[in-house]
Amino acid sequence: MSRIGFCNATDGLSLAYGVHGSGPPLIKAANWLTHIELDWENPVWRHWLTALGERHTVVRYDERGCGLSERDVGDDPNAFSYERWLADLETIVDASGFERFAMLGISQGAALATGYAVAHPERVTHLVLYGGFVRGRAHRGPKQRARMELMSQVIRNGWGEDNPAFRRVVSTLFLPEGTEEQMAWFDRLERTSTSPETAARIWEARAHMNVTHLAPLVQAPTLVLHARGDAAVPFQEGRLIASLIPDAHFVPLESINHILLEGEPAWSEFLRNVNQFLDGDEERPAAPPAWDLSDREEQVLALVAEGLSNDKIAERLYLSSRTVERHLSNVYTKLGLSGKAARAAAAARYAQASRPAQESRPAGV
Repeated sequence: MSRIGFCNATDGLSLAYGVHGSGPPLIKAANWLTHIELDWENPVWRHWLTALGERHTVVRYDERGCGLSERDVGDDPNAFSYERWLADLETIVDASGFERFAMLGISQGAALATGYAVAHPERVTHLVLYGGFVRGRAHRGPKQRARMELMSQVIRNGWGEDNPAFRRVVSTLFLPEGTEEQMAWFDRLERTSTSPETAARIWEARAHMNVTHLAPLVQAPTLVLHARGDAAVPFQEGRLIASLIPDAHFVPLESINHILLEGEPAWSEFLRNVNQFLDGDEERPAAPPAWDLSDREEQVLALVAEGLSNDKIAERLYLSSRTVERHLSNVYTKLGLSGKAARAAAAARYAQASRPAQESRPAGV
């Protein structure tokens, strides 16, 4: 489960974010229809959170007007705009405390992640974009614009009804192969994540978003993945992103779902490509016997045992040197160590504790 926190956007609105998992940081730009608390129960999103958190410290948040973030955004016509959304993402990043990180953009979040990577190239190590776009429906020709306007009316007039018929239009668009349970959960998410008016305002603002001019400026290594049969965001929009971002690697996935479902082959293919891109899909080292240390403290101690300095550890784990010092202080306290020899003693204890696991591995592993 997530550790949930709150911070204030530049215009004072409260934003809710969640942190879970362990490993190098992965910050997810906001996309439509999330609830950082209920998503753990949702069979549509739960496997995403679990899998990503197995290898990374995942930071995600509910966008303004949705989920646990402040719902009442007022009548400000610019409350939902690319500039405000980007500022919100910057606020979340600062609240997370991470200096450098990989960034994930799903669906509408791809445009925000792209914009952030351009604005802060020194902080984004890798960029992963799935099912995304850098130009909204209003910029894809008259047919797409007409569909955008039709969907706006469907959302405003049917989102809050007890009868799920109108909401199922959205559910079917996003999850054409969803089970009845998954469709029912997605329907519940629509009703609980935000109000009909806010949902429509977000839908319309995203349709008019266009950051195609920013994509060629991305410096981070970029992986773009897109389902061939995606009805919510056409496949050609993914190809467009990959063609605009320098040296981006494009992976087509065999699915018709906008949100990949657990158990479908495309989901496994997605994970394999993302893991390989972000960390080489290497086997993670065996942890030492259970101590009263957090995952992050064990990671820091393992690097101390390798002989790395605090600055090098900070660089490896994408932390600040001060944060590394704080983790080490906690380690010394928990291990009952103090004085000038504490660092060497902690490293020796880690090496001794992890040796049985290393010796038990078959030769050549």
